[in-house]
Amino acid sequence: MGAAAIDLLYWRNVKQSGAVFSSVLLLLFSLTQFSVVSVGAYLALAALSATISFRIYKSVLQAVQKTDEGHPFKAYLEMEIAMSQDQISKYADKILLYSNTCMKELRRLFLVQDLVDSLKFAVLMWLLTYVGALFNGLTLLILAVVSMFTLPVVYEKHQAQIDQYVGLIRTQVNSVVGKIQAKIPGAKRKEE
Repeated sequence: MGAAAIDLLYWRNVKQSGAVFSSVLLLLFSLTQFSVVSVGAYLALAALSATISFRIYKSVLQAVQKTDEGHPFKAYLEMEIAMSQDQISKYADKILLYSNTCMKELRRLFLVQDLVDSLKFAVLMWLLTYVGALFNGLTLLILAVVSMFTLPVVYEKHQAQIDQYVGLIRTQVNSVVGKIQAKIPGAKRKEE
């Protein structure tokens, strides 16, 4: 994760983080009420209204003051926005790597290469059926965004206490998993 994203999530610049957080939440809450097409169309209309209004305002201002400043968005119109072949190739390679890794892991889990990992995956999928019954995808996305902007700051302020409790929980979970693995034939993990 880049330094800019970390600064954003840790609220180093409160105005910038607040603007991004509120914009994303507004977008997600809009998507809960309207279709993606409607939200996209409204956003495009709002942006277009702002740019047309600004362009007309600058044109009237130039006519009244008898100046020749030119197009107000000239710098943005001349900016290069095309992606190079190298950039596209780099991102395509990353997507290919992630896709292949994901397919190999799913194959490993579904074809039960390791019984414990497949059982963990089955329990996760079973729990997700309950999560899916309680929440829709947008609600989970809203919760994820709120968590992204709040949990890092909370962890940063209370790191010692959180680490202590996580260590206790991890010890208990490892103990229970060890007992289960000892009782299931063929469930012992191979030494790596």
